[in-house]
Formats: sequence, structure tokens, C-alpha cells
Amino acid sequence: MKLCMIGSRGHCHYVFESLKEVPFVELAAVSSGCEDSPQRLLDGAARCGFTPKVYDDYREMLDREKPDLVSVDGPFDRHAEMCIEALRRNINVFCEKPIALDFASLGEIEKAHAAASAKIVSMVGLRYEPAFQHAHELVEAGAVGKVKLIGTRKSYRFGVRPDFYRNRATYGGTIPWVGSHAMDWMIYFGNSGFDTVWACEERSDNFGYGDLEVAAQCLFRMSNGIIAQASIDYLRPAAAPTHGDDRVRIAGTDGVLEVAGGRIMLIDAQGEREIPVPPPKRSLFSDFVLDVAGERPALVDAPQTFLLTRACLAARESADTGELFHFGK
Repeated sequence: MKLCMIGSRGHCHYVFESLKEVPFVELAAVSSGCEDSPQRLLDGAARCGFTPKVYDDYREMLDREKPDLVSVDGPFDRHAEMCIEALRRNINVFCEKPIALDFASLGEIEKAHAAASAKIVSMVGLRYEPAFQHAHELVEAGAVGKVKLIGTRKSYRFGVRPDFYRNRATYGGTIPWVGSHAMDWMIYFGNSGFDTVWACEERSDNFGYGDLEVAAQCLFRMSNGIIAQASIDYLRPAAAPTHGDDRVRIAGTDGVLEVAGGRIMLIDAQGEREIPVPPPKRSLFSDFVLDVAGERPALVDAPQTFLLTRACLAARESADTGELFHFGK
């Protein structure tokens, strides 16, 4: 299979981390897709033993190279455009999340996908982390009984960020960017779409970063009755031991399971105990490639990708308007 890569503003490293697991994939060409330098892409390619061609125009790259797969990680506000261009050429798309920054663009992606045979998924790498992957297996096996409540936390160090984070038009908002991981956990553990969401956000004391929200809360009622909550912030201290604090709490009729710091804790009728975390069984990009190759279904698919994007945009709209958002209306 031939792979091309567009941009490196987010999590393109998922590709480089698992290319060795799919040795039949050739990284043929790269493009920054904008004014950015392609050096990060070239460095990653070199570490994997590739010397790809470099294109200034990503559309020319897609037309000339005719790849089977494309990684889309360019400017956030151009994800939708790039996905549509690839799908119209029937190229399978591995895209940074969220894949669109407005409902109209998401609808255009869905139309392009429906007209093609190519697949599309977003880079929901945290569901592939070993602790979350194994926790999902435990929940699916009935470890907590019927799930009633999902609580999530996404807290990041702020650090120094590029200027495009200062503008809602180019950043998209903290709820879609950071909160997307939390909403993906809801979909993953809840096995459901969404009924309603109410959200709020806070921009003050945002270190001079214009439109950027430093904190947000989202409360969802899922279609199957599960209540799901996301706590989202950029307030993790610089001295914290890790960049992110990623947590999920799943409460069900028979127990409570929590994932934090790469560990799993379970409380049920037998008491409280830590559950050992096995080595990772799958990684995001190679899982997508194997799905495209017809070898096995990936842990994420196009309907979940569209559902996640819609949830991100709905929560952001609720936070912007202060009103409850009803899905399907």
C-alpha cells in the first residue's frame, strides 16, 4: 500500500509509531499542506527508513502519487477540505480529530464518504492506550454490570502553543480539540450515541491566548440513558510528572472501574483491587491499515468518527450559546 502524509500539527506521530507493524506500507510522499515546514514529517520518515518526495501542493501529491492511504494532520480549519479532497479520489483517510470544525463541513465529508468506497477514521489514540483498551474489554465482559455513569477527565499542561491556538477560526476550540478524547471514551465505553448535551467554557486567565478556552465542562445524556461528563482544562501545572492527566470512571450496577495514570482499579462485590494491565494488543494507525486491507475490523470506524465530531461541535455550540443541545433536531 502507498501512503502519503499531509501536515504535522497534531498527532502524525501515530503513523510513525506503528509503520513497522505494517511493512507492506510505503511512505511515498509528504506535504505540509500549508506554509509549515515539512521537516517534522521528513524526520519521522527517516526514522522509519523512508525518503519520501516532498510536495508544496497536497492536491498535486494526491493526483500524482495516487496513494491508497493518506494521513491528514494539517491546519485544523482545513481538515474537512483535505478529507473531502482525499475521499473524492477514493483514498482512505486517517485524520486528526476533529475532522471538521462546523456542522456543514462535517456533512460534506459524510457525503463524500458515502459516495466512495474508502474508509475514514480520526486519530483517537487514547482508546488504544493499554489501560483504556483493557478497561474496555473488562467493561464489555460485564465487570461493572450495566453502565449507568461515565466520568472523564482531560487535563493538559499549557506550555507554549502556536499562534493559531489564539483564534477560534483556526483552533476550533478547546472542547473539540482536548475534549474530543473524553467524548471518544464515552462512545467507546458507552456503546451509544447522544441525546442531549449541556456545556460551559471559560476563557479568562488564558495566558494571553485570545479566544482559547482554558477550562470546560460537558454533561451528556447518551441515547441509551447513560449520563456522561467531561472535565477539560489546560490547568495542569508545568511541574506535573506528565503532560496529560487522562482519567475515566465507569460506574455500573455491579461495580465501579477507574483508569488513571495507566492503572486500572476495580471495586465490585469482591472489594477493591488493581487489575494488571497487559501489553498493548493494537495500535491506532496499523489497526486502521489492517482494516483497510480487510484483515480485521479496527477499534474505530467511520460512523464513530462522524458521531464523535458531531458530539464535539454540539458541546461547543451549547457552551457558546448557554443552551441545551438536542441531537437529531
